[in-house]
Amino acid sequence: MEGMRRKFSLEEYHHPTYCDKCEAVMVYKGLGEYQCESCGMLDYDDYGKVRNYLDVHIGANVAEISDATGVTHKSIRDMIKENRFKIINNNAGFLRCEMCGENIDSGRLCSKCEMLYHRKLEEEARENRKPTIEKGAGKDIQGDSGSKRFTRDR
Repeated sequence: MEGMRRKFSLEEYHHPTYCDKCEAVMVYKGLGEYQCESCGMLDYDDYGKVRNYLDVHIGANVAEISDATGVTHKSIRDMIKENRFKIINNNAGFLRCEMCGENIDSGRLCSKCEMLYHRKLEEEARENRKPTIEKGAGKDIQGDSGSKRFTRDR
């Protein structure tokens, strides 16, 4: 379960930092697209390359995408696990639920296991809150009960 909470850093998708043309800084525009702040040249990170390829070649498989874009199979698979893309016609079982092994088209869990996972997280959060609720507000304050906290000298 802990491995499912892993977040991917920008370095894993090979985002362009500096312009190949003029070596100025590339600014993120959204959806994997970067633009040079000096000359205006556009470049894409791995996500942008895959996204642009799939806009034109709907239903392409991972091998075709990888060959055309230069993005590794692992990166494409990670993007699918992050729900960035869905697999069409997952007959071969390219992606399986990490809990029960059922074929899925994106993400890490099937809908049934995802529901169970979130219920478990909610239950754990509820259990962690119980001790503070049972203590109550102000019950653990130390000191003289009923006495004034500050006195005014006249």
